[in-house]
Amino acid sequence: MLIGSIRPVESREITVEAQSLAEIHEKLAAQMPTGWQLSDAPVRMTKGTITVTAVATIVRRDGGREIEADDMPALKAQVPEGWQLVHVRKP
Repeated sequence: MLIGSIRPVESREITVEAQSLAEIHEKLAAQMPTGWQLSDAPVRMTKGTITVTAVATIVRRDGGREIEADDMPALKAQVPEGWQLVHVRKP
C-alpha cells in the first residue's frame, strides 16, 4: 500500500511597476491570492526612467490531498489532469 500527496499544478503571471524593489515586493504581495507563492520575479529597469518592472510567476500551493494505491503505477494513474504527485510514503 502506498499513500501519495498530490497538489494542483497552476501558475499565473503578474506584472507590476514601481520605483523600488521594496515597492515591487509590496505590490506583488498585495496581488497574491491565498494559497499561492511567488516562484520567480525577474525585474528590469525601463530605459530613461526610474521605473522598475517585474513580471512575476506565482504558483498555487494549496488544495493538496492524499490518494492511496497498492503500487506506484496504480498511484500515478489516480493523479488527475492538472495535478502533480509530490510525495509518496508507506503507511
